[in-house]
Amino acid sequence: MTKKNLSGVALLVLASSVPFSCDNSSSEKSKYSDKIESTTLLKATKSWDGILYDSYPSGQPEISVIKISIPPHKTLDWHKHPMIEAAYIEKGEIQIEKKDDGRTHWVRQGQALPEVVNTAHRGKTGDKGATLIVFYSGTTDLPVSEPVQ
Repeated sequence: MTKKNLSGVALLVLASSVPFSCDNSSSEKSKYSDKIESTTLLKATKSWDGILYDSYPSGQPEISVIKISIPPHKTLDWHKHPMIEAAYIEKGEIQIEKKDDGRTHWVRQGQALPEVVNTAHRGKTGDKGATLIVFYSGTTDLPVSEPVQ
């Protein structure tokens, strides 16, 4: 993870271009430091299994962000994604398993995962279950997920 402090100029630009309301309550204020911070959670050119990403699909771009909550001890059906996507584990943990070679990878709360593209896989949760925020970068004519037999 990389942390950067944003300059006062960036803050001025943000303040002048984005409408917002200030809540100066002490409980909200105590959740933040005095500095603006930026943390890179994931920057990748390949998926978690080491395969380089080819390219984005052609067509009208469409970005989808989906929050997925999976109960404890649940195994998802085999599926694949026809586009580049990444998941952030908001809470819990999940094991990702590839169908072709059985390779697995655990992802835990606070971690981000560069997902496999056009590769059959599934997720399995343990005792904690998992909540993921998934970012799909596709096109309007592609589903974010497709079932695999």
